[in-house]
Amino acid sequence: MLYQLHEFQKSLLEPVSSWARAASAAFIDASNPASKIPGSERLSASYELLYRLGKDYKKPEFGIRTVHAHGREVAIQEIATVTKPFCKLIRFKRYSDDVEVIKKLKEDPVVLVVAPMSGHHSTLLRDTVRTLLQDHKVYITDWIDARTVPLADGEFGLDDYVHYVQEFIRTIGAENLHVISVCQPTVPTLGAISLMATAGEKTPASMIMMGGPIDARKSPTAVNDLADQKSFEWFESHVIYSVPPNYPGAGRKVYPGFLQHTGFMAMNPRNHMQSHWDYFQNLVRGDEQDVKAHIRFYDEYNAVLDMDAKFYLDTIKIVFQDYALPDGKWKVAGKLVKPQDITETALLSIEGELDDISGSGQTRAAHALCSGITKPNKDHYEVAGAGHYGIFAGRRWREKVYPKIKSFIREHQTVQKKTRARPPKLGSKKSA
Repeated sequence: MLYQLHEFQKSLLEPVSSWARAASAAFIDASNPASKIPGSERLSASYELLYRLGKDYKKPEFGIRTVHAHGREVAIQEIATVTKPFCKLIRFKRYSDDVEVIKKLKEDPVVLVVAPMSGHHSTLLRDTVRTLLQDHKVYITDWIDARTVPLADGEFGLDDYVHYVQEFIRTIGAENLHVISVCQPTVPTLGAISLMATAGEKTPASMIMMGGPIDARKSPTAVNDLADQKSFEWFESHVIYSVPPNYPGAGRKVYPGFLQHTGFMAMNPRNHMQSHWDYFQNLVRGDEQDVKAHIRFYDEYNAVLDMDAKFYLDTIKIVFQDYALPDGKWKVAGKLVKPQDITETALLSIEGELDDISGSGQTRAAHALCSGITKPNKDHYEVAGAGHYGIFAGRRWREKVYPKIKSFIREHQTVQKKTRARPPKLGSKKSA
């Protein structure tokens, strides 16, 4: 019923929102007499703020048309390489008409960015992707809103997430592939690569894990406390609802995006109130740069998707309540996940000093689990002054984190190329 009430409220707000936008434009239109009213700037700003608070936020586009790579501007085209019911594997194909640039583009390492399925769309990692494209071939997991997935396509659980990641790695090719997982997918990504190693499959050249709950017991945050203090049954009965009939996924059990958004806002209510007040003031002053920055951020932040109930509940129980991965008890489709079996994949973990979602040490815990990876192939980086979002977006990401990742990838790309190029010694087992 809550989902239906939300949809009813949204339908009521839609005409109000549209009217507020028109009124805002009227009070700043020089050809409209209303713009001559004293205080018209404040009236326009008030209506614009009302419009922003009431509008429906759709999934944004990545909108990456060009990037600067190897000294030239190169064109970017999004290509759906694999399409699954709950996810698309998107490749950002780079194009140039310069022969020398094309040669360099072909030599760049390949990166798979595993985006979180935790409320926001994969476009939240736009800055991550745009920066990586300067020096890498880039793929990303673009998760699909569960309310648009028909019931006939079945459920989507944590096991399915692991299998999707494995399929994407195999499709791209594990050799010289570098997998970057951001936040929540650090767990299923580690699970996917562990299972591939146990099965004797080729594993990626490196895995880079950023701000994820590998062991959520370390430095628990408000997110961890909520999952730990509430029972599994509480989550089943309080946050899971059926998709209404007006969507393709009608009847599917989901954790609705609007509830997740409420949770996001509740974590830092004062910050959001101050941000909207600053936005109002900037509108009045005509500060276009700050106004555009606010709009860009909240267009992304307010666009949320529904998660399939099974995936959400699996994550709550396996990751945040049972701690099955660090305790060595996690099974995927009946197979035990054994990170210690990974030997050919380098590991870089990254944490933000001020991360209030994945606390200090939660991601670094992967090092102890991956005991089969030698010390020279492991590294950890704590980003001074960075919160959760700062490790993959913004100035700290571009100036501090990205150079570290780029260097790590190049180091392990070079090592593998040298290893393959070295001829076997006479009399050795490889030459026998």
